Amino acid sequence: MRRRDFIAGLGVVAWPIAAQAQPAERVRRIGVLMPFDENDPLAKPYLSAFTQALADLGWTDGRNVRMDLRWASGEINRMRALAQELVGLQPDIIVTTSTPTTAALQRETRTIPIVFVNGGDPVASGLVAKLNQPGGNITGFGLWEASMGGKWLELLSEIAPELKRVAIMFNPDIIIARHRLMGLHLRRRSDHSRSCQSLRPFTAT
Repeated sequence: MRRRDFIAGLGVVAWPIAAQAQPAERVRRIGVLMPFDENDPLAKPYLSAFTQALADLGWTDGRNVRMDLRWASGEINRMRALAQELVGLQPDIIVTTSTPTTAALQRETRTIPIVFVNGGDPVASGLVAKLNQPGGNITGFGLWEASMGGKWLELLSEIAPELKRVAIMFNPDIIIARHRLMGLHLRRRSDHSRSCQSLRPFTAT
């Protein structure tokens, strides 16, 4: 994901909060659940972009907004524990950056608004009902959806036509619906696409 796209997404996240700003308003509370390790060099620019987007809209951490930031370090159990902790703080909104962290938050609340800015197929993952009408308390920005898997297979067969077998690996501890759906699209593409007929995908967990 490009950094400027991430910044643009965070600006959209920040706008509804800023639109409600009044000089005498109470301090707003934003929960942030990051899937990264706190020392991950890739995570720091994301956080900086978020705080800068808020500041540009008049929201400063410690002045008129309080940010409760948690780092999950890529651990599923830690994500779930931190999601429960953040929901218990009753923030006005929670921002997160991956499908597993969003799913962990979904388990904990159906009322606090949740915005994800970097996720997989949100429909196949069960996070939203539809892309154009997400419903519930979750919305955000998805990076891909399962039917793209078939196109990936087609591109791979064009890049390396000598390939005969392709493996798909995923972690079964995270949301697996989209991986299964992607596997279905891969098999369909291998059956119906002339360029992919020699490839046989299989799934490993």
